[in-house]
Amino acid sequence: MCVINLGKYKKVLKGITIILIFSCFSIFAISKTFAMQHYYNVDFSTGFVTATTLNVRSGPGTEYPVIATVRKNEYIRVFAGIGNWYIVQVEGDYIGAVSQKYIKPIYPNSNNTTNSKPKPEETTANLTADEQEVFNLINQQRANNGLSTLKIDNEVQKVAKIKAQDMVTGNYFSHNSPTYGSPFDMLKSFKVSYQTAAENIAGNSSNSAAVTAWMNSAGHKANILNGAYNYTGIGVVSSPTYGKIYVQMFVGK
Repeated sequence: MCVINLGKYKKVLKGITIILIFSCFSIFAISKTFAMQHYYNVDFSTGFVTATTLNVRSGPGTEYPVIATVRKNEYIRVFAGIGNWYIVQVEGDYIGAVSQKYIKPIYPNSNNTTNSKPKPEETTANLTADEQEVFNLINQQRANNGLSTLKIDNEVQKVAKIKAQDMVTGNYFSHNSPTYGSPFDMLKSFKVSYQTAAENIAGNSSNSAAVTAWMNSAGHKANILNGAYNYTGIGVVSSPTYGKIYVQMFVGK
């Protein structure tokens, strides 16, 4: 039997023990679990902001830093969902996450089980009652003059709505927006493709009176009865100055 005198090794063993203790502590300290949430598809591509000011964060949670903010009644592009958050793109090409409870989905895609793509005339948009009435009145004027009716283009509709809200928020009445520039600049910034384009604006308390005023103006009437335009977007927003602000954008494709 071999007996080993550990006395002279006490300091060494003590050092080893300390190393082992710290090693165990280190392993314990970095032991942490992570759970990656899965993205899922959503059945719409545009959302309407309902919060007064909405923070866009770098990730799906309030612990992530704010990278941008959006205002009430603005539109944002929605790519996917993750938990209770949407992954979105906002003005300035910021990509981030926003809480779902402050976003109203619009322009839902068809849930038909067939693979057939809807025809342009079957495309629907989230028109308010005022916007729908103006749309019908405009198309009646075109029909009365032997022209084909206009169809709603969802992207043009979005731009017209944003422009109308910008006019109310910015308290101005002009084709040139301090925020977005000319109607053509605005269409371009929202990546709307077109061959020809025009814009009518009005301030009125009555939908029918606004259309009548347009028809009594040579320039506005020419836009309404221009056969080169086949798509439109209409924004009607309440205004403390005029009752309502009207923006109609026309595009030819």
